[in-house]
Amino acid sequence: MSNRKAVHPELYPADPAGDPVIYAGKCAACGYVFFPPQRYGCEACGALPERLETAPMPARGRLHSYATVHLYQGKDLAAPFVIGVVVLNGGPAIRATLTNRDEAGLAIGDPMRGVLVGAGTDPDGSELVELRFAKDEARR
Repeated sequence: MSNRKAVHPELYPADPAGDPVIYAGKCAACGYVFFPPQRYGCEACGALPERLETAPMPARGRLHSYATVHLYQGKDLAAPFVIGVVVLNGGPAIRATLTNRDEAGLAIGDPMRGVLVGAGTDPDGSELVELRFAKDEARR
């Protein structure tokens, strides 16, 4: 098996045991779940940063909204591509790149699942992977 690295290892692992997971944050004081994780304190109850913990959760949810990006000045992704807001089954809404190149076949409320896609090679030769979301046809 080749050595894989996540483009954003603080947000998801490169080699999950099963389906991809996302590292959200959770307040131990009130139970509030949020993404992306942060260490400033709970935005819901005001608990101090020491009360925040990492909450791994399945990268699965429902499509809340989406838009196609037709013009993009970055060099890491060729346009067109689709950005979506996915409300995870564990609670928080996240903005993510979808695997779709256009909006064909997408609808608000579609079940979505995280997938790891190749994103190049690290200077040490490791495969880089990035988390994206795809329509989950098995869970219509």
